[in-house]
Amino acid sequence: MIEAPDLAGTRPSSFLSGAVGLLPRQHIRDLVRRDVLKATEELRESQFQPASLDLRLGRRAYRVRASFLPGRNATVESKLAALRPDEIDLEGGAVFERGCVYVVELLEHLDLPDSIAAAANPKSSTGRLDVFTRLITDRSEAFDTVEAGYRGRLYAEVSPRTFSVKVRRGTRLNQIRFRKLDSQAEEVRDFRISDRKLRDLHAASPLVNGELGVRNGLVLRIELAGFGPDGLIGYRAQRHTDVIDVDRSAGYLAEDYWEVIRARSDKRLILDPNEFYILASKERLHIPPTLAAEMVPIDPMMGEFRVHYAGFFDPGFGYAPSGHPGSRAVMEVRSHEVPFNLEDGQMVCRLAFEEMAAAPDVLYGAIGTSNYQGQDLKLSKQFRAS
Repeated sequence: MIEAPDLAGTRPSSFLSGAVGLLPRQHIRDLVRRDVLKATEELRESQFQPASLDLRLGRRAYRVRASFLPGRNATVESKLAALRPDEIDLEGGAVFERGCVYVVELLEHLDLPDSIAAAANPKSSTGRLDVFTRLITDRSEAFDTVEAGYRGRLYAEVSPRTFSVKVRRGTRLNQIRFRKLDSQAEEVRDFRISDRKLRDLHAASPLVNGELGVRNGLVLRIELAGFGPDGLIGYRAQRHTDVIDVDRSAGYLAEDYWEVIRARSDKRLILDPNEFYILASKERLHIPPTLAAEMVPIDPMMGEFRVHYAGFFDPGFGYAPSGHPGSRAVMEVRSHEVPFNLEDGQMVCRLAFEEMAAAPDVLYGAIGTSNYQGQDLKLSKQFRAS
């Protein structure tokens, strides 16, 4: 575990200088040492990812009637006081029921300088369980964003959509990235690398196997022709299952929670409304050490379905000793109001790239929490095949 020494009021000018971009793991450690990133319990080594930090649920959770944002003039605590929700003690573990909404104060909190902002996203395992999770801050009007200079508590909104889940104090459902800004970037919200630069990067070192497709980011297409001789293309969640303990790795048989989907002769798949699917990209990816990426939805005009609740891709994801991109993107997919027909090779989402402020000291795949390196089609870490 890493202790955060008391350095309040001792931030030197060098802390605010340096390259702009997403902070790597070693710089996130600096945030702890500088008392910018704080916690009511010691931060654990396993929380530090190459370009993000895992956030932990605190002891108190609140079951609320509906999702909310505090707005510019209120704190989350004041909103909860007005709602008078049921309080749940997570110390010994508690079940979050499917279809309900919970707000949980996190163990981590922030004291950001004006040159650092942050963004959050569900962890990969959280998204693959269809547990809708978003970060909330005081006086905010948007989920999953932390404005530069924010000082205060962090909260997670948690809403299981398919499976009821058991969580406890210390459970990690989402993660946070920190972005170093400059004076110009403080007024600019789009930090993504241009399509032209993506083409140049791909020419120098392939970002995907095969041809690169770009459209406001790297285009990813769906694999519906089948993986291997059995023609597996994905999984559809069963409707009535037992509770899943989020912190229990390889603790559940996949067949008790998922229906296997195999390729059709016409290489199509009709998404049923409000069903939850796990599918994979046709492309294999490689995220270079100096870049990170985030999955973003396709344009609304291209189809009424959502892809990828958990969208952070760390530097080193998909690295293979051969030098060729080695990991597919696994996607959490849900159709909305109407059935939707997917065809093999159809564009379903985009990968937006952003530059790191520095290459991380350890890449994805080189730490024990890299559960999805080299993946083809893989369920969350809680499941085993047999």
